Amino acid sequence: MATIFSKIIAGEIPSYKIAENEKFYAFLDIHPLTKGHTLVVPRQEVDYIFDLTDTDLGEMHIFAGHVARAIEAAIPCKRIGVAVIGLEVPHAHIHLIPIQTEKDMLFSNPKLTLSSEEFAAIAQAIRDRFQV
Repeated sequence: MATIFSKIIAGEIPSYKIAENEKFYAFLDIHPLTKGHTLVVPRQEVDYIFDLTDTDLGEMHIFAGHVARAIEAAIPCKRIGVAVIGLEVPHAHIHLIPIQTEKDMLFSNPKLTLSSEEFAAIAQAIRDRFQV
């Protein structure tokens, strides 16, 4: 059974795509903690991030770094917070969250409600700044 992230990668479920390559896919979290909250996932369906090979784990972090730089350039923030929790969806993923303070990283915070137009504009702004 494919995970929701595999369905997003396959285009079966729409997403606000930020970037992709042959191994990884980045898209906006639809329940964001802050504007620009992005998920980076491997195309390979792996439940636990540390079950990835060392090479794939390293490449995923490098890809996430490029995505983070694009988010930083598009969304005013002090840093891009990084979180790997891995309990909510059984598909490895990295959260990239634009933050002003550490409190912006609390997953117990209320999630933002954004319109599809806001999501699309945020995704476009980040895509426009993405570089490898």
